[in-house]
Amino acid sequence: MKLLVVEDDRETAVYLAKGLSESGYTVDRASDGREGLFLATGGSYDAIVLDRMLPSMDGLAMLGALRAAGISTPALILSALGSDDYLVKPFAFSELLARLEALLRRGAVTAATTKLRVGDLELDLLTRTVRRRDKPIEVLPREFRLLEYLMRNAGHVVTRTMLLEHVWDYHFDPQTNVIDVHVSRLRQKIDKSFDSPLLHTVRGAGYCIRAPEPSAPR
Repeated sequence: MKLLVVEDDRETAVYLAKGLSESGYTVDRASDGREGLFLATGGSYDAIVLDRMLPSMDGLAMLGALRAAGISTPALILSALGSDDYLVKPFAFSELLARLEALLRRGAVTAATTKLRVGDLELDLLTRTVRRRDKPIEVLPREFRLLEYLMRNAGHVVTRTMLLEHVWDYHFDPQTNVIDVHVSRLRQKIDKSFDSPLLHTVRGAGYCIRAPEPSAPR
């Protein structure tokens, strides 16, 4: 099978290409989003290993362009954020290989996830914008990452440890109120001017973002 690795960090790219080649794959490499897009549209790849943060074109923008062109090659995205669609950096090669093989078994996908929605709240991963009821909401970069992680886990309780690891990249608790402060600021921005709160504190557990319950018919 033929793979495309799009990664701007040379050491990581060499490491991936070497490991994948030794595992029996044919590997092409690109060092930025535009080069990756050019190769992906011209070559016939079974899967793409794609860094999210790339020069010249963001990884998600590249993926969105591929889907818009009707190219449904499955992609495994490397990112500092973790979810079902992402592999968290740093990662073990064995985990990447297992995730990639599972992706290849599932086959091509039909669309890229470029927007997240919870109720009337929308987060656009390509334009890095947030809107609720079509009203723009200004958020800082860290608040955007926090909101993205919460929305990717909508309906589920997200613990303090999960937020520290996936939003702040801490693998220990620094014993600060950094999470409480950011959640409070985010809640002010996405909930304060609206009658239906989306972001909830689950006492003793963590936080949860969820769509409001539909009103019972009168």
